[in-house]
Amino acid sequence: MNLSELRPPAGQKHKKKRVGRGMGSGRGKTSGRGHKGQHSISGFSRMRGFEGGQMPIHRRLPKRGFTNIFRKQYAIINVGRLEKLEGDNFDPARLVAMGVIKKLGDGLKVLGHGELTRKLTVKAHLFSKSAEEKIKAAGGSIEKIEGRA
Repeated sequence: MNLSELRPPAGQKHKKKRVGRGMGSGRGKTSGRGHKGQHSISGFSRMRGFEGGQMPIHRRLPKRGFTNIFRKQYAIINVGRLEKLEGDNFDPARLVAMGVIKKLGDGLKVLGHGELTRKLTVKAHLFSKSAEEKIKAAGGSIEKIEGRA
């Protein structure tokens, strides 16, 4: 086989429709737009979601709920997960570098699920009460980071 012999499968390629190029082209005069109506004029563009005059679905369906524009999205980690990781000093930058958390978002929050048996030093933006208690009970320390990540 030769690269110069490669051809696309039959029916895959189509010729571009050349409109408005005279009567002999087969798409002359009205350029495939028909004679009258809103679609025939130049500059016509159909509105996104237009359904031929029928009430569009985005207007037929009821609007429900609320989106809080001030919502904070925190990266979370449990103390049980910190127990399994190597080292005893953890901060958001190190956890991202280790690949434990992918996106930091608005900060790091430590949750209290799991058991903790060793002494850890953890820096994070937020701690749950149970996480705080477990880290301190194991002899570790916590440090709250102020501001956004």
